[in-house]
Amino acid sequence: MKAELLVSTETLAARLGDPDWIVFDTRHDLAWPDKGREAWQAAHVPGAYFMHLDQDLSGPKTGKNGRHPLPPIPDFAARMNHCGVAPGRQVVVYDDGGGSFAVRLWWMLRWLGHDRVALLDGGFAAWKRESRPLDAAVPAPREGRFEPRPAAGMTVDANGVAALLGDPAAKIVDARAATRFMGENETLDPVAGHIPGSHNRFWQHNLGYDGRFLTPEELRAEFLEELDGVSPERVVHSCGSGVTACHNLFAMELAGLAGSRLYPGSWSEWCADPARPVATGPK
Repeated sequence: MKAELLVSTETLAARLGDPDWIVFDTRHDLAWPDKGREAWQAAHVPGAYFMHLDQDLSGPKTGKNGRHPLPPIPDFAARMNHCGVAPGRQVVVYDDGGGSFAVRLWWMLRWLGHDRVALLDGGFAAWKRESRPLDAAVPAPREGRFEPRPAAGMTVDANGVAALLGDPAAKIVDARAATRFMGENETLDPVAGHIPGSHNRFWQHNLGYDGRFLTPEELRAEFLEELDGVSPERVVHSCGSGVTACHNLFAMELAGLAGSRLYPGSWSEWCADPARPVATGPK
């Protein structure tokens, strides 16, 4: 059976306490790194484990590998096993930012072979708005059987991205806000601009006014126009540090356009090497 990509608040509410369902809270604020954990400690979906973007979903920084490099796989696997992730168990991830952080955990689990992972559509905001149950208790550790199996071909490194520059049959899609993409309002990285030839699709365009994802049909129409004949397998997603790039990748999957790849280092890694070319402006 094909794994679902989105889970509704109604479905999750009906599954609270189900031992075969595991929930993760990934709330985060780039400007206030402790905010997500503090919010989780105050109130969360009952039974939800907390995963911190910097401490749990990222690895050590070298100054050359971006702001959120992927963590060592054994470390990540140990965290998942501590929370009970195992084959056949459904994982649901959420945040309070339109899925912009939750998609990182979604992508990592898929990359490492656990397909039964979905985003909570509407996230914590929808859960609270609907007055669904909340809890402040720290869930007990559980025994998992997660064995990571990294899938080949799901990532591209900086050299791979450089090899695509100027290739009309490939497309690099940048998920940052337009002003950062154009180099007009860079607040996080030391160099402003974007990878030459990349195209900008702000990740928030994947969402409707209510914070839920657009329909697969709407997303498909928009991405087909954006890709302009380029096949999904030749699409590479980038952003500032390999996090919101997963949002566009997720949206393409939801639209039935599977097979695109992630550049985990993204702009923060790319611009760390002064030898790499930089572009500014709309394209």
